[in-house]
Amino acid sequence: MNNKLYQWQMVELKQEFKLAEQNIPELKEGEVLVKVAGCGVCHTDLSFWHYGVQTKHALPLTLGHEISGVVVAGDKNWLNRSVIIPAVLPCGECELCKKGRSNICRNQLMPGNDFQGGFASHIKVPSRFLCPVPDSVLKQYPLEQLAVIADAISTPYQVIKKSELEPGDLAIVIGVGGVGVYGALIAKIFGAKVIALDINDEKLGIAKANGVDATLNIKGLDPKAIKDKLKELVKEIKGPKFGWKIFEFSGTKAGQDLAFNLITFTSTLSIVGFTMDKVEVRLSNLMAFDAKLIGTWGCRAELYPEVLDLIASDKLKISQFVQTFPMSKINEVFKNTLDHKYTKRSVLVPDFN
Repeated sequence: MNNKLYQWQMVELKQEFKLAEQNIPELKEGEVLVKVAGCGVCHTDLSFWHYGVQTKHALPLTLGHEISGVVVAGDKNWLNRSVIIPAVLPCGECELCKKGRSNICRNQLMPGNDFQGGFASHIKVPSRFLCPVPDSVLKQYPLEQLAVIADAISTPYQVIKKSELEPGDLAIVIGVGGVGVYGALIAKIFGAKVIALDINDEKLGIAKANGVDATLNIKGLDPKAIKDKLKELVKEIKGPKFGWKIFEFSGTKAGQDLAFNLITFTSTLSIVGFTMDKVEVRLSNLMAFDAKLIGTWGCRAELYPEVLDLIASDKLKISQFVQTFPMSKINEVFKNTLDHKYTKRSVLVPDFN
């Protein structure tokens, strides 16, 4: 194995990533070295790179937390195994971990935030919570595509479970881009009637073609007009009048404002997308509608095998929602992602010479 590690590092806010070379780091007990197969580009990466959200680790820093790869050194029990690296690596020992909330462990480590991430040839990580990829899944998908499980698929999976979605419920998904489309499809797998909302007809078309019950382009519409049109769609698909499960994936002020305005009796609103913008809401609506508002952060590492089961059983298909690029195109891909030029999740594949 080449004793060099190559990384595309963020060196300054809004500036181009720079290629860096260093020696392969030494491994401590409980650590492994993973040769990166693919690393997805997430809105959180854009938040660090462009919008000024502070990383825990000082710059320069290699971003990227949506990673798949093969273990090439370290713990012998993991050697040569294909793995997904959870986007949030918990300690497994604290009060939150023991209460089943390991995704928000206060000792958590996040690649590309707390330590050097996945836009690299290799990454050093703790082995405890790695998720092995079964051969049955590798026969269906190349390992680099499976990187999206680490966040784009596992995060909506957790929030849908957390929302207590039941068969026959109505799921309203706001924003069906890279993460939201998986939320819509997983809600459908869970037996919900699903309505997708977005401002992009192509994204809505993809959602509809994959089983979503109804779609609505909300571009230029105010919340009242959207709610009126939604009520018509709910009648058409014979969905319930109450108990709507609303999922905000867009990570925009407008999306979050709309999501809150859609709350009705016994609704559950789940906030998944992130924005630095503030939204002004009347919290008393939660009381008046006997509704719930919940947030979610990543996904418990313990749930990753359940996500892989959905893919192994062919209930959830992923290829058509993923596009791969050579990692050397990182600056181009980040700029295009910022400009909303992609309708699929971008995965960067190492091409270091």
